[in-house]
Amino acid sequence: MSEQTLLEVSGVSVSFDGFKAINNLSFQIGKAEMRAIIGPNGAGKTTFMDIVTGKTRPDEGRVIWGDKSVSLLSMRESDIAQAGVGRKFQRPTVFEDQSVEDNLAMALKNERKPWQVLFYKRTADDTARIHALAAEIGLTDQLGRTSGELSHGQKQWLEIGMLLAQDPQLLLVDEPAAGMSPEERDHTTEILKEAAKTRAVVVVEHDMDFVRKLNCKVTVLHEGSVLAEGSLDHVTSNQEVIDVYLGR
Repeated sequence: MSEQTLLEVSGVSVSFDGFKAINNLSFQIGKAEMRAIIGPNGAGKTTFMDIVTGKTRPDEGRVIWGDKSVSLLSMRESDIAQAGVGRKFQRPTVFEDQSVEDNLAMALKNERKPWQVLFYKRTADDTARIHALAAEIGLTDQLGRTSGELSHGQKQWLEIGMLLAQDPQLLLVDEPAAGMSPEERDHTTEILKEAAKTRAVVVVEHDMDFVRKLNCKVTVLHEGSVLAEGSLDHVTSNQEVIDVYLGR
């Protein structure tokens, strides 16, 4: 694994009831890189993220992480999250009865031993970090609002902010543009591009216009393995990709 590689997946396969969801998959991403993953339903996109985050154990293969080249396959989900892998699911999960500010405060990467949680007092550094995160996700003027009052797009941004508060080295984001207005999608693009300047960001997405705006390398999955990889123009001109995905 090179010095610039953050995550390397090699020769990974996993079957469910005889169906091979991931088939000899190899994938790698650098430390500050944006990557889009596209492919038809059942291509293995969600299972890939499940494997990286420890939710699913593969039958074979390696998943190597970070400067020390540790195996994520030997770690529990909670340890993988602690090691710097953050995941955002399609549906936003925020604390709806808490304010935007409190949601971000709860997500900050602080010591979380029981007694420290009980006696936690927010420091000036914490407050500065919360305000910086709010600015990064475009919710500075919403800090005092109850999260349940936010629009769908704003909740998505808040959840991305809560993940960024954990300071992950890798951010896995599942269909962030779904259900958003064009303006919200454009803002989401900017949030993710900014995040990818300092960490790896993997976006699973069906919306080709959204993927084009991300302006990044694209990995096409089909039947659990990589069918094509390169720029969006490169992969969308590939006849196999057209046949299995775009031609539908």
